Amino acid sequence: MKLYNTLTKKKVDFVPNEDGKVTMYVCGPTVYNYIHVGNARPLVVFDTFRRYLKYSGYEVKYLVNFTDIDDKMIKKANEEGTTVRAIADKFIEEFFVDSNGLLIDEKDTIHPRATDNIRQIIEFIEGLIEKDAAYNVNGNVYFDISKAKDYGKLSKKNIEELMSGARIEVSEEKKNPMDFALWKSEKPGEPSWDSPWGKGRPGWHIECSVMAKTYLGDTIDIHAGGEDLQFPHHENEIAQSETLNNKPFANYWLHNAMINVENKKMSKSKFNFFTVREISKEFDLEVLRFFILSAHYRNPVNFSRELIAQAERGLERLYNGKNNLLYLMDKTKDRELIDEEIKTKEQIDGFKANFKESMDDDLNTADAIASLFEIVKVSNSNFNEQTSKNLIEYTYDMLMELSGVLAILSKEEELLEEEILELIEKRSQARANKDYKLADEIRDELKEKGIIIEDTKEGVKWKRI
Repeated sequence: MKLYNTLTKKKVDFVPNEDGKVTMYVCGPTVYNYIHVGNARPLVVFDTFRRYLKYSGYEVKYLVNFTDIDDKMIKKANEEGTTVRAIADKFIEEFFVDSNGLLIDEKDTIHPRATDNIRQIIEFIEGLIEKDAAYNVNGNVYFDISKAKDYGKLSKKNIEELMSGARIEVSEEKKNPMDFALWKSEKPGEPSWDSPWGKGRPGWHIECSVMAKTYLGDTIDIHAGGEDLQFPHHENEIAQSETLNNKPFANYWLHNAMINVENKKMSKSKFNFFTVREISKEFDLEVLRFFILSAHYRNPVNFSRELIAQAERGLERLYNGKNNLLYLMDKTKDRELIDEEIKTKEQIDGFKANFKESMDDDLNTADAIASLFEIVKVSNSNFNEQTSKNLIEYTYDMLMELSGVLAILSKEEELLEEEILELIEKRSQARANKDYKLADEIRDELKEKGIIIEDTKEGVKWKRI
């Protein structure tokens, strides 16, 4: 497997710290609002990478953090007359609604919150002060970048360029204008915690370094996020972590490109800002996932309703191929494969090899998806009711195996209304015949397919879950 490492600016072989095990940190959202389509891209891309690593036999320890203390959160809480904690709780809950819609694998994801790690943050800062790499001025603690080795090695800029190009908070307290806050002293109307430097709250950059160290270790295999985080956030994470630990912070840095909206940078001021929740009102979020994976993660993506609708049609073609295979499975019989079918089976195996080759080439999901379309194309063109059921089942299993890596095609075909009414009528007949076992089985079958039925005086009523 080869990955493009932002740190070295080239594709390199992936070799984890420990054979068969991978630690991976992905910068998550600041939880003061619904996640937007730009947030969705790293969530989907790196969830897919995690799935492929597991598919390839790795044990993956995977973390997506929540920043739950931040200037924007404080401002929102004060405007709404509530607490920062209440804002965070609300939008973390909403995050999981959107995450589940995007088919993110949450059961294996670590989701630490910055404010649940205050003790570890304080200990980390104390360690930097002991190394004379941080200093306290009136309750504000800053990292001294002159003590960091190779500062700027991720963004490949020298200090002078960074000083002229970065947005630096003006402060007479700093020894160097590039120094950044590790701890901020208490201000009226802000949450605060006790510390050796007085009441205050952590800076942004320190959170990720501490949570990576706490949950994954001093040196992690992969650190990932949007390319906009390279500087200053990821640069500062490297500086403080490597200064404290005297070892590399992350061996591989992966960054996804941005999503533009109709060829313009997404911005609230330009009224082209879309949340995932807004998109979900028009499209199933599986379509958004498919749209994101249809481009290589390092290429910029242009978002528009027309392009999402185009992705929807593409996903529908794959679903049609899946459903055609399911239909033929019920119509065909088991038998040995004839020569032509053996060749077709070899073709299907070739598509699997192409899929894996694409994913091993810096997570090329666009080409991996092309392999799925090839499977569907071959099956649609060559399979019929005379085809061996063995080949159809083999092809279906392969399609589901590979699409499962991308977390698409997992939804069952929705029952049509006439099919629902037919099953309800069969259940009523079973009840009339006092065959309650069959009636219960039909009820359970409907429930499994998302249909709830209710017996009323007016007859049987049903609704979709």
